[in-house]
Amino acid sequence: MSSQAEPVTVQILDREYQIMCQPEERRSLMEAALYLDRQMREIRDSGKIMAMEKIAVMCALNLSDELLKSRQGLQDRHARVDGRIRALREQLDRSLDDK
Repeated sequence: MSSQAEPVTVQILDREYQIMCQPEERRSLMEAALYLDRQMREIRDSGKIMAMEKIAVMCALNLSDELLKSRQGLQDRHARVDGRIRALREQLDRSLDDK
């Protein structure tokens, strides 16, 4: 049974945001907020973009790209593992057929 959501205050780019979350999700929310803050500061500190909205959009694009690459890497890894398992199963079947 999940507990009741409670407000958590996070600070992103020197602004405070109150977000409702389950107590058991608090730690991951805080980690996500810290990661987002670091990414947004990196963009802001590059000096090319200063408007908060543009920093947020650029950060969202960067994080989306990172997520999509990670997903593709995971799919590629699954395909390699599946291929290896198939090859081992075929090798095992051949070995058993020889006996």
